[in-house]
Order: sequence, then structure tokens, then C-alpha cells
Amino acid sequence: MGCYGIGVNRIIAGLAETKHDENGLIWPMSVAPYEVLVIPLNTTDEAVMEQANRIYDELKMQGIDVLMDDRDARPGFKFKDADLIGIPLRVVIGGKGLKEGVAEVKRRTEADPTLVPLAEVVENVRQIVQSEKGQLAGS
Repeated sequence: MGCYGIGVNRIIAGLAETKHDENGLIWPMSVAPYEVLVIPLNTTDEAVMEQANRIYDELKMQGIDVLMDDRDARPGFKFKDADLIGIPLRVVIGGKGLKEGVAEVKRRTEADPTLVPLAEVVENVRQIVQSEKGQLAGS
């Protein structure tokens, strides 16, 4: 006797089969384990970590599922892992960006990041998350 129902495992396998590219998974915002990944590039830089923690905390207060990659690893490893995991949106805070007053916001589905003023990052991310979830509800 077999089981032919649709279960969580089959749904996840179907998503992984259809929502991926050569770099890894591309989770839709509605089912992603986390909506946003915050990546501080230099975890030993106090100013970078302060901004990363501020953005992380403010996103959490907005009700956004956020994860911070505060590993002491090279940026390339963090970016590759972010793409492999498939978190829909990432926010990158680095020393150079801090000097310019910006952070990088990058959608998993797009090749290039957008530079966003630090003061506007949380609102920018909130609007993207809301828009992505709204597209699902509207379809």
C-alpha cells in the first residue's frame, strides 16, 4: 500500500526543483525560512557591527524574519552561502559603505545590489518584503 498524498517534504522538494539557479535555491518570500539576511563584512569593526545590529534589531521590530551572518569569514564565502541558502533579500554593511553612508540591498533574483542610504535601509527592506508578499496575495 502506498501513500500518494502531498506533504511538506514534497512541497519543499517541488519548490527546490523549480526555484533554483546555478548558485542555489531561490526561496519565494512567502515560504523562505528567513526573508532578509544581514551581512556585516568586517565583524571586528565596531562601527560596522553597530550598524548591522541596529538594522537587524529594527527589522525584527518590523516583524520581518531576519538572520545575521556574523561569522568571521571572508565576504565571498558569506555571499556564496547566502545564494546557496536562497534567502530572498540581503543587506550588506561594510566599512567603505559606512564612510559613504550607504548599505547594499540585493534581491536574490537580481545580479546587482542597490546602494541605499543607511537611514533608509529598514524602510526600503520593509517595502520590498511587503511588496513581494503583496504580489502573492494579489495573484
